[in-house]
Amino acid sequence: MKCPFCSSGETTVADTRVGDEGDVVRRRRRCLACDRRFPTYERAEIRLPRVVKKNGSRADFDSEKLAASFWLALRKRPVTLEAVDAALARIESKLLLLGEREVRSESLGEMVMRELKKLDKIAYGRFASVYRNFEDIDDFSDLVREVSRPVQKRRQ
Repeated sequence: MKCPFCSSGETTVADTRVGDEGDVVRRRRRCLACDRRFPTYERAEIRLPRVVKKNGSRADFDSEKLAASFWLALRKRPVTLEAVDAALARIESKLLLLGEREVRSESLGEMVMRELKKLDKIAYGRFASVYRNFEDIDDFSDLVREVSRPVQKRRQ
């Protein structure tokens, strides 16, 4: 670590403390050249990937925009805040686990549809109709058939 006072690269750690919430490490450093002390802070850098839109433009991932899309699809549906928060957390976790710097909007949309399908089939239909840009009633019929199929149990 470079000293902010004399720019020397020769510093030592005099003291290390973990922040109250455990998400920051504070270190007191001492410069060996000028003997001055200064603090440094260490945080985990968690970066969600940028979203590559259909037109090729890129945007930062926006968790508020994602939540707004969920709530729009779930408007007046009997789904708890906790269930929605858990679904949003699963999506963000999947994005982090990808380890990619960018994710296509189509992939993100598919993740949203999978989570909405688990939460509420009506909300899933609402989101899918906009996301997939339904053109006519046949698109809705296909969606109804898709969500109406009985779930087949796996044999053990």
